[in-house]
Amino acid sequence: MIWDFREGELFEIWEPEHQQLPFILNSPHSGRIYPREFIESSRLDQIGIRRSEDHFVDELFFSGVRHGAPMLAANFPRAYVDVNREPYELDPTMFEGRLPPYANIASVRVAGGLGTVPRIVGENMEIYRTKMPVEEALLRVEHIYKPYHAALRRLIARTHARFGRAVLIDCHSMPGNIRISGSGIRPDFIIGDRYGTSASSDLSRLALKLLEDQGFAAVRNKPYAGGFITEHYGRPARGLHALQIEVNRGLYIDESTLRKKPDFAKVARSIEQFLVDFAAEVGASGGDMSLAAE
Repeated sequence: MIWDFREGELFEIWEPEHQQLPFILNSPHSGRIYPREFIESSRLDQIGIRRSEDHFVDELFFSGVRHGAPMLAANFPRAYVDVNREPYELDPTMFEGRLPPYANIASVRVAGGLGTVPRIVGENMEIYRTKMPVEEALLRVEHIYKPYHAALRRLIARTHARFGRAVLIDCHSMPGNIRISGSGIRPDFIIGDRYGTSASSDLSRLALKLLEDQGFAAVRNKPYAGGFITEHYGRPARGLHALQIEVNRGLYIDESTLRKKPDFAKVARSIEQFLVDFAAEVGASGGDMSLAAE
C-alpha cells in the first residue's frame, strides 16, 4: 500500500531568502524515510535496503541554499520509487497483473532491476519477498513520482524566467569502489552531461577544472553520464543546462555502517567552495551559456 504521507512530506523544497543564482539543486536519491511497512515487505535488513541510497547528499550540497539557490530533495527512498527514470520503466516480472501498454518494459535499466519501481538495490540484492499488485506500482508513479517532477519543473521554469537561463545541478553519490575502465582511476567526482547534450561543454569543463583545482580526481561521463533527469531537463540551446554530479561515497561515509566519516564536514566545505566558484564563473559569463553542445 502507498505510505500515508501527509501534504509536504514526500519531499522538501529549501528556498534561499532571495534566489541570487540561476541554479537549481536537486537531490532525488538521498531520501531516507523507510517506514516499517516497506521494511517488512522486503527481504533486506535496514542496512541492506539502503545500498542504493545517495547517503546524505542533500546535506553535502545544502550550502548552495545559503548562497542563493533553491534545493529540491526527496524524503522517500530511491528503493521505493526512482524519480531518475522515465515514469513507467517497469519490470513485468515484479507484479501481479498486467502493466499498461505504455509502460517501457524493455529498457536497459529495467533489465538491470533498476526501473522506476526498483527490483534490486546495490549489486543484485533483491528487495521484495513476493510480487506486488501492478496497481501499487502505478499508484507510486501517480502520487510520488509525478508530484516530484511537477515541483522540479516549477523550480526550473521560475529560475529560467527570472534569469533567462537555468542550471540544474543533479546531486548524487557513487560507490567507493568505482574505477574508470582501462585506467584504474578512482574518481572523487564525476560530471555527467549526457555526452555534451544536456549542458554546454564550457560548463562541464568548468566544473571539472574547479574540482581538479581543489585536488580532486574528476572525470566526465565515465561511467555515469547522467540519468533521466539530466537528459530530460537539459536543453542547452534554450538556456536550460543540466549537470549530474556524482560524489564518491568513500570520501565521506563508512559504506559498511553508513555512518559519516570525520571528513564529512571537510567534503561539504569543498563542495560549498565549488558551488561558490562555479556561481562566480557563471555570473562572469554574462549569461552566455547557450553554447553549442558537443
